[in-house]
Amino acid sequence: MKTWQIDINCDVGEGVGNEADIFPYISSCNIACGGHAGNQETILNVVSLAKNHNLKVGSHPSYPDKANFGREVMDISNQDLIQSIRKQLAAFDEVLEQKQIKLHHIKAHGALYNQTAKDENLAKVYLEAVIDYKDKAILYVPFGSVMAKMAMEKGFKVWFEAFADRNYNSDLSLVPRKQGNALIEEPEAVLQHILPIIKKGRVLSVDGASKEIQANTLCIHGDTVSALKILMYLSKELAMNQVQIQK
Repeated sequence: MKTWQIDINCDVGEGVGNEADIFPYISSCNIACGGHAGNQETILNVVSLAKNHNLKVGSHPSYPDKANFGREVMDISNQDLIQSIRKQLAAFDEVLEQKQIKLHHIKAHGALYNQTAKDENLAKVYLEAVIDYKDKAILYVPFGSVMAKMAMEKGFKVWFEAFADRNYNSDLSLVPRKQGNALIEEPEAVLQHILPIIKKGRVLSVDGASKEIQANTLCIHGDTVSALKILMYLSKELAMNQVQIQK
């Protein structure tokens, strides 16, 4: 019988405080490093917990915009954005060195993630900001995006990411959070959403179109209210569907 493997990641260190609960059920984590949330203390606490659970540890840089949780496009110069991202990553590196943990990946957050997926100029700026990590870390990026194409062309290693708790438009963009159908919060619905992604490389968009997609890793947002409920359900149901979580 054929089996599949998938990495499951969560955005954490964002003030929700549920890391101890969700870490047993995931295989990698993206830790806020001061842009939209987090500080040295929270980074240290979450990194330490991730180490205890043997998770793949990644940094989660953002627009420097805690007021909007990094979920609004920010009017900022390219150079200021580069400096901010590098400052966030440097703060993260300090903690990893202290805890003797290797950085596994980098994943942009919120509006920065969504904008670099489609904006060539912004994607170029982002890649310049993380260029020192080209041979040190994987970039988590959306399949078919401008970011994915440019990153691979520049020699970065990438993992394609899909979202387990978010609905997609037919162009593979995420349904905006301001719309009522943006989130998938029921565990059973999440499972039905992700099984075709894992097994067939297809995702059903909100308008009913089956679209090609690839995913090395699936994200469940740590601040989704039902995140723990979803993860506990998937830990059982994925195994029953011949899918192993890639520790």
